[in-house]
Order: sequence, then structure tokens, then C-alpha cells
Amino acid sequence: MPAIIRAAPAEVIEMRGTARGERVWFRPHGLAVTAGTTIRFINRDPGNSHTSTAYHPDNFDRTRRIPKAAHPWNSDFLLPDESFEVTLTVPGVYDYYCIPHEMAPMVGRIVVGDPGDAGWEGPSTDTEDVTREVFDALPRVEDILDLGRIEQEDGT
Repeated sequence: MPAIIRAAPAEVIEMRGTARGERVWFRPHGLAVTAGTTIRFINRDPGNSHTSTAYHPDNFDRTRRIPKAAHPWNSDFLLPDESFEVTLTVPGVYDYYCIPHEMAPMVGRIVVGDPGDAGWEGPSTDTEDVTREVFDALPRVEDILDLGRIEQEDGT
């Protein structure tokens, strides 16, 4: 009898923008997943290129806003309909941004597991490396855990 192969869980986060480019965002911009989930970022904005970049010193010497044991990622620029995948295995809070649109603020937060998990690392409280607007745009961990996902339909 053949072994049963189970696919690892996967989630999609779209990179979106309005037709004239006045607003850009990740959809969802808050997402709760289990450890081992693969996240596929897809650029669905026909008028812009975007990145998905973890806040981490390896990425442009940014302050770390992902768990210490996690591997940082940077998708590089994705043109419309291009995608990038990352698998998140370490429990905790992962904050990421789009390089050219961080100040828009095109940022997002992924929560892997929950605070009861071994090795859990909560969100960074650092406000020196991000503007107040960017910091405030990140959804609250409690809201992400309660709702599972936080959507922005039009970037507002």
C-alpha cells in the first residue's frame, strides 16, 4: 500500500494596487498560519512592481521584526503576475514590507502558531526603524489570532 503524501499548508498573499496607483497594499495584510505553511506572494497589481521583504538586518540592515531563529526573505522585485514563496517554520510574529512602497504603508504581518508554542517570539516593539504610520499600519497580533486573516479590499 503506498504511503499517503500530505501537502504542506499553503496561503496566498496578493500584492494589490488601485488602477492609478494611488494606493498599494498586501491582501491579506494580517494572516495567522501554522508552522510549516508556505506563503505565496503574488503581484496582482497591473501597474506596479512590488517586493515582499522581511524586516531583518540581512535585508538592508533593517531592525529584526521576525523570530530570531527564522530565516529572512526578500523576493526582489516582482512584476505583475509574478510570485515568490517562503515557508515559515518558526513560531512567532513576522513583519514584512514592500521596498518601494513601505511608506505607503505597504506592510504586513504573519503570525505563525500562537503564544503557547515552544520558542514563540512576539512582535517587535521597536519604533526607531519604522515610522509611526508604518508601525500603526501593522495589524495587532490579537486581532490576527482572533480573525485568522485581516483583509484590505482597497488599501484602506
